[in-house]
Amino acid sequence: MTILSKDRIALQASATDRTDAIRKAGELLVKSGCVMPEYVEGMLTRETTMSTYLGSGVAIPHGVYENRDHVLQTGISVLQLAHGVEWDTDGELAYLVIGIAASGDEHVGVLANLAEAVEDDSVLRELIGTTDPDVILKHLSKERAGEA
Repeated sequence: MTILSKDRIALQASATDRTDAIRKAGELLVKSGCVMPEYVEGMLTRETTMSTYLGSGVAIPHGVYENRDHVLQTGISVLQLAHGVEWDTDGELAYLVIGIAASGDEHVGVLANLAEAVEDDSVLRELIGTTDPDVILKHLSKERAGEA
């Protein structure tokens, strides 16, 4: 099973606000068969109780516990926002919105890859600026040492 695929990557996208960005990231998960539409509402609910903004222009919206039955298969989506969108009231902009739908812990490797990418300014700039979905796949889908 592939956690991230090209049909779940939207490059040079735009969003009017945080809610729109979460809906678009969620819709990529819905269209690719990872989640039921109700899951996207859970992603929005999560954001009202706890910000999923990581910093460095990256947010990782995901559903609430009550939405776990709406996950059909584990997957992530990547919405790259060319101009960013204000995420929280402090004015921080998110340029990468990575929607997460997980039924188990299969997404942990992707999150570890993401954490590495966020720490490496050159990789992060590449992810934010690329027009090639293979660059996203290369950095976020690579197999990690020690994982089966």
